[in-house]
Amino acid sequence: MSFIKDFKHDIDSIKARDPAAKNALEIILTYSGVHAVLIYRLSHALYKRKMLVSARIVSQIGRLLTGIEIHPGAKIGKGLLIDHGSGVVIGETAEIGDYCLLYQGCTLGGTGKDTGKRHPTLGNGVMVGCGAKVLGPFKVGDGAKIAANAVVLSEVPPGATAVGVPAKVVRMHGRKPAAEEVDQIHIPDPVEQELCMYKKRLKALEKEVETLKAQIKDNR
Repeated sequence: MSFIKDFKHDIDSIKARDPAAKNALEIILTYSGVHAVLIYRLSHALYKRKMLVSARIVSQIGRLLTGIEIHPGAKIGKGLLIDHGSGVVIGETAEIGDYCLLYQGCTLGGTGKDTGKRHPTLGNGVMVGCGAKVLGPFKVGDGAKIAANAVVLSEVPPGATAVGVPAKVVRMHGRKPAAEEVDQIHIPDPVEQELCMYKKRLKALEKEVETLKAQIKDNR
């Protein structure tokens, strides 16, 4: 029952997010990403029942049919959309949240340096662009975006956009990080700031002079 429910979520997700999708029948019959996820869910069910060889055989059949390689040990939430899909690779310990979007040629892989948990964890609503490589056992936060051909080697905060090789965060929730923001209109005038400093100093000196005058007067 869960298998059917997850599959329905996948179809509904594609219908809602892919403007090229005309109807559910077209998606079921022609979308390689749907076929890959459907085959993955079958292989994952076998994997959880410790039928490891059978699970790998099913997943390899899926790779041959779709060009998308998903290890049966990976954990994938509902509503995953693999757009176009060719060359996508998802490793054994990778975890993908709900309603994520993966484009062709992206990899959720390892670096070869880790044992146990070796692959990334994607939060909900994460987008990974075409050709991007996300490598290592770290978290990519909810709603994050990985740009095309980026190589991500460390954690990405929720709502961030990561770009480049190695990837760096260039946006947070659609805006540049605070450290990079410069208000060219309301930026402080350095000359005015300097004058203010001298005015404060002058007032302090005047106060000191008045105090000294009062002391001299008292001594007389």
